[in-house]
Amino acid sequence: MPLDIVVATGPLLEEWRTIHNTIIPTHQLSPADVAERSTRHRLTLAYADDRLVGNATVRPPHDGVATVIVRILPSHRRRGHGTSYLEAELAEARRLGARRIETVVLASNTDGLAFARAHGFVEHDRYVLDGDTVPYVDLHLPAGD
Repeated sequence: MPLDIVVATGPLLEEWRTIHNTIIPTHQLSPADVAERSTRHRLTLAYADDRLVGNATVRPPHDGVATVIVRILPSHRRRGHGTSYLEAELAEARRLGARRIETVVLASNTDGLAFARAHGFVEHDRYVLDGDTVPYVDLHLPAGD
């Protein structure tokens, strides 16, 4: 199913924030947090048949490493949206010059971890942010993927 992917700006940043905070309940972002992130990262929203299905973050490459995070709302999973969205955002990261692509998933998001692994990402680190109890899992695509 084709997705319409739009860069989140202005009032769309609130939709982006709502999805982030739904999928990552341990790290709630404020409107100011999201506005600041939008100055450093590419924040997008994905729509299928005019329905909002998810959001993504592409952190531009630093030393050749970009981070691509795709979040699909639970009610829209297992319909191909995540795969289509990930492919588009990986292409964007590569267009920006990424030589290595990483992602990060909250450890309690078992669907997200399974999705990342099914798409070739392999784990290389786990960590807990100050004040949190649930770890984040850093994964990357092996060279050549």
